[in-house]
Amino acid sequence: MRLGEKLSKSSEKLADMIHKAIADCELSSSEYDAIMKIANEDHHIDRQEQNLLNQLQSLLANGTIKRVKG
Repeated sequence: MRLGEKLSKSSEKLADMIHKAIADCELSSSEYDAIMKIANEDHHIDRQEQNLLNQLQSLLANGTIKRVKG
């Protein structure tokens, strides 16, 4: 993201959900599905959204966030 660039509404929603998962150290299946729905709701994943999704995947891969049922 460039300096001064504002997040799109869907990027803001994604960021909020990802920050919640980070705070909880958990991501439920329903939360993951909601994140993917937000990312795809306009049928285009922009650069901001892709960066957020990449961060989420990194946190899942390194164990910072655990996937849980629910």
